[in-house]
Amino acid sequence: MLARAVETYFESYGVVLAVAVGGVLLVAVALVAARVVAPRRPIAAKLTTYECGIDPVGEGWSQTQVRYFLYAFLFVIFDVESVFLFPWAVVFERLGYAAVVEMAIFIGILAVGLLYAYRKGVLHWEGVETARRARIATPPGLTRVPLRERTPT
Repeated sequence: MLARAVETYFESYGVVLAVAVGGVLLVAVALVAARVVAPRRPIAAKLTTYECGIDPVGEGWSQTQVRYFLYAFLFVIFDVESVFLFPWAVVFERLGYAAVVEMAIFIGILAVGLLYAYRKGVLHWEGVETARRARIATPPGLTRVPLRERTPT
């Protein structure tokens, strides 16, 4: 009886192994077939960087501000919060008040993190502050003409 149970146990892993080997073989056959069948005619025009039909100008490397990565990181943090919050809300009545306190602590920790990011200036965009400063910094006696009312000279 025990020998049959062990045999059945390992047979179930045999199916998983067979599917994994079949998947690897399928990918390998596809890559080899593409390598054999695909035409190779490298010319200079094919080897240049494609930029929406426009000839590339300058270097391909450009520096990105860290601010974009910080926004993405904050988005992921609050996205994960919503992933935890929705299932919790579904079973809220069965969990009791201890779960309410735990979720309040969880949201509080995230709120402290958001406040920290705000205080450090991570959420500050230069364009918004520059536009705000431009409206305030108009010298007395001068009026601003909106861009759409200006006539080209």
